[in-house]
Amino acid sequence: MNALRNAIVRGARRTRSGGDVPRGTRAGDGFAFDRVRGYVDGDDPRRIDWSATARLGALQTRVYREETILVLAALIDDSPSMGLGRRRALRDAAGDAVRGWFGAASPGDRALRIVGERVIAGRRAAPDAGPAPVFDLRRSLELALRAVPAGASLLLITDGLDLAGPDDDERLVRVGRRFDATVLLATDPWFDGLPLRGFVRLRDVETGRTAPLFIGRRTRERYASATRRRDAALRERFGRARWRVGTLDEADGTASLERAFALR
Repeated sequence: MNALRNAIVRGARRTRSGGDVPRGTRAGDGFAFDRVRGYVDGDDPRRIDWSATARLGALQTRVYREETILVLAALIDDSPSMGLGRRRALRDAAGDAVRGWFGAASPGDRALRIVGERVIAGRRAAPDAGPAPVFDLRRSLELALRAVPAGASLLLITDGLDLAGPDDDERLVRVGRRFDATVLLATDPWFDGLPLRGFVRLRDVETGRTAPLFIGRRTRERYASATRRRDAALRERFGRARWRVGTLDEADGTASLERAFALR
């Protein structure tokens, strides 16, 4: 198994759904052969590999690992704000991450992608599914709750701009309880301050509306401060809802995913 899949399995097995019943993975049909190693006291004699023993001249034991079947599901923010970026659009980094996510699947695993009102299944179809005509994060999360099996490993990549309603925290909690949920938060590319000065005309990337604004030193400082507070508040909200929280780096979405699972 690759390192990312190992990490996803470990995380899913640690996830609890009330009481002491572990969830997040389900056993396969048995055990899969892993390797042969030297026999040590306490090994099951029935697993001695006599062919390897004869070849090497010392007792050898067959080692097996439990087969685990994962359901890997993903939901990617397709809103216009994900087109922002300093050198590269955030949605391009999200594409890297989702391909890495589904690329971690083993042959027996399932792959599901939530796109608008559809659930796209298949390890080949899910990674490269096109965007929905209209992105609605709340409706997509509700679809995931209805259509994705309980205990699945769910990846959400979003900038969180759509999570401002009064019911959003409760929805995040429900998702965190049903799945082993991971979010990669796309931070504002200009988190350290707007690269603008003087009188400018700004356009809202979501609505397309424009407005004149004077941007001086204090405006840039207030913007940077507000961005940091917003990002911290988002991370806290997901954390309270029992999500694994990572940050989407526009330069490398795959590395962002691996950092979320402590692989970097």
